[in-house]
Amino acid sequence: MTMHRVTGYVVVVAAVLAFRPLAAQAVTLEECIRTALEENPDARAAEYRVTAARAAIREAQSAFYPVVTLSSALNRTDNPPQAFMMSLNQRSLNMADPAFNPNEPDDTENLRMSAGAKVRLLDGGQRSLGRQMAGLGAEASKEGLRAVQNNLIYQVVYGYYSVLQASAFVAVQQETVQSLEESLRVAEEHFKAGTTFKTDVLNLEVKLAQAREDLIRARNGLKLATVALNTAIGRDVVDAEHLPAPVSAAMPAPPSTENEDAVENRPELAAAKKVAAIKEKAAVKSARDYAPVLNAFGSMDWDSDVSSDFEQSYMVGLMLEWDVFTGFRRGAATAGARAELEAARAEEQKARNQLRLDLKQAFLQATEAWERLAVAGKSVESAKEALRITQERYAQGAADITDLLTAQVGLTATQTRNVAAQYDYLSALANYERAQGGLVKTYVPD
Repeated sequence: MTMHRVTGYVVVVAAVLAFRPLAAQAVTLEECIRTALEENPDARAAEYRVTAARAAIREAQSAFYPVVTLSSALNRTDNPPQAFMMSLNQRSLNMADPAFNPNEPDDTENLRMSAGAKVRLLDGGQRSLGRQMAGLGAEASKEGLRAVQNNLIYQVVYGYYSVLQASAFVAVQQETVQSLEESLRVAEEHFKAGTTFKTDVLNLEVKLAQAREDLIRARNGLKLATVALNTAIGRDVVDAEHLPAPVSAAMPAPPSTENEDAVENRPELAAAKKVAAIKEKAAVKSARDYAPVLNAFGSMDWDSDVSSDFEQSYMVGLMLEWDVFTGFRRGAATAGARAELEAARAEEQKARNQLRLDLKQAFLQATEAWERLAVAGKSVESAKEALRITQERYAQGAADITDLLTAQVGLTATQTRNVAAQYDYLSALANYERAQGGLVKTYVPD
């Protein structure tokens, strides 16, 4: 579905909302969607996952920087080698002193302050691969966020249409109650005039009681639909008392083609591709574990016996480490990483297949809803006219109570089906757009 089609059914909703004067507190569909994107817990959690993934990029980049360490230690010992080295570092060792006895040193104190740094020079490219994996992880998290937003927008649209549909059901039931009340009034007048039987009045009273029960259920359904919509939004912003009354409006045409290629735009598939790319990098990184590692290091030390000035010394160097044998750990890790890569590729294909099925189902549902809408719309006016004629005939004594009740039930059922068909079709269009990954593009541009 193109942007024009999205705009089409949003315009229809706007026409529905503008058809009657709105209460000051009425909430629009656009406002519901914007609030849900900010307040819904799933959306907020997905946003935090993106933030965490971006932090992982910075963490991976830190491996290219040196590690600087500051330390301080105060020691006291009479251990011969340690006491000897402490005195040596303090530049206070005097082996010509007659009292010098390295085997029986006096208690020796040393306060050492050190500043050290180390940096990795070579590691077979593992740091670069780690940074690339972190970047792909952030992109996958972002696609996951867009998937959540795409589905959330549909849930809000569906919930909003459900509220309007429930409100329309209430209006249908109210109209039915009013119509039955008028028919009951006519029947009571005929009974008083002796032109009809008491059973006509009783039958209409029973039918009116049933209609009032249906009205109670419809009002409760409206409350439940409102609660469901507010739950999807993330907080109570919709009040069924202030929603505009649903009315008929011109419907946009249904999608003409299924457009299977649209699944490539789904964020779920994009996320699966990123995960497969991460696993591919992980397999390469595991193979690079066989390479040697070269580190550079250096330190600056200051030593004192606490009672004298500090003596300074330094050390710099290179260290090459190469694990020649690790008990077959690296081979097992490499084999596992390759298996994980193949599993990710299979999951990517599975996601593509499922999204194609989802799109196919959404397309068929939209087509079916359009066909139902065309049939239901034609029958409402006919049912209204049939009831009007039957009511006139009953008032004139030319129709019996069975004809009147049949016409009334027929109109109520027809109106209910028509309302359901209208909002089912609008929901189906939104679902089709969701299945193409288009809702999030409309409301949350890249």
